[in-house]
Order: sequence, then structure tokens, then C-alpha cells
Amino acid sequence: MTAIRLIVGLGNPGREYESTRHNAGFWWVDELARLQKLSFKSESKFHGLTARGQLHGHEVLLLKPQTFMNVSGRAVVALALFYKIAPAEILVVHDELDLQPGVARLKMGGGHGGHNGLKDIIAHLGTRDFWRLRFGIGHPGEGADVASFVLNDPRREERELIDEAMQKAQNVAHLVIEGKTEAAMLKLHSA
Repeated sequence: MTAIRLIVGLGNPGREYESTRHNAGFWWVDELARLQKLSFKSESKFHGLTARGQLHGHEVLLLKPQTFMNVSGRAVVALALFYKIAPAEILVVHDELDLQPGVARLKMGGGHGGHNGLKDIIAHLGTRDFWRLRFGIGHPGEGADVASFVLNDPRREERELIDEAMQKAQNVAHLVIEGKTEAAMLKLHSA
């Protein structure tokens, strides 16, 4: 059982991206920080905003890379190396085209599914073996439409479903952080 020491929310920096589908990772990590009363500060050596605190008896770092999505790996690897955090102790939170809004899934490893943030993290870490918390945003149907789809805001009913899934994931965050991932998956995937 490996406890999680680093939680990375993926998104793009800047107000114009704040409410876009691609920023689902930021939304969830922001809410986790708010619930745990942690505040983010800018750390240029980690290319992002970081927060740290005791979550459920474990020292946990939160990271929101400020590098833009396709170079997220730079921030993740800088922080992981500095704090000697192994890939299996990292949870990356991101939007997922292959899941419908309202669905949240936790998994270890796997490919990047065309997600540029994951692609860059895998390249920088040199492994796929880190945890992912995936929030469904649905798929536009055409591959050519993906870029504009992820950089647009979800429709109101989609956002409500995504928020519900995020709430379910907040409810199992303590299990994930403690390394009780099977229990977390059971709750999250059957809800």
C-alpha cells in the first residue's frame, strides 16, 4: 500500500481557460485545497502553484503546473525529484474524453489516450506507472474537433454532472491518499 505524496491537477494557466473542460484537474485540486484549508503559492523552480499540508495523516503536496498542458511534465518531474517522490506516489488528476460527464475513474498506469498533459508527464518521468484520477468530459465525436472541444466550457448540464463526479471523488480522497486505492475504486466506480 503506497500512500500518495503528490497530487497534480492538470489544466492551463490564465483566466480564459479557467472554466474549460481541459481544466477539470485544476477544479478538483482547487476544491481539495479549499476543503483542507490549504493555499497555493507560486514556486518558479517547480513551474507551478504548490500547496502542502497534512491530509488524513499524510504530508501531501498539491501541484498545479503553470506551464500549459503540453509541457506539464516539466513541473511534475522538478517537484518529484526535489522531494524524492516515486511515480507510484503521484496522483495526476485530469479530464478524460473517453468517459462521459458524471463518470470518475481511478487507475494506475496505462497510456496517455492522446492527452497532451499525460503524454508529457510520461515522457518526463520515463514511466506510465503513476496514479490517475480521470473525470469524464465526453467526446465531440470527431477527432478534428477535440482541441476546440477541450478548450471550451462544458454545457451547464455537463458541468453539473462533472461536479457530481468530482464530489464523489472528494469523498474517497482520504482512501486514495492513504494508499487504500482498491477501496477507493470500489466506492468510486460503483457509485
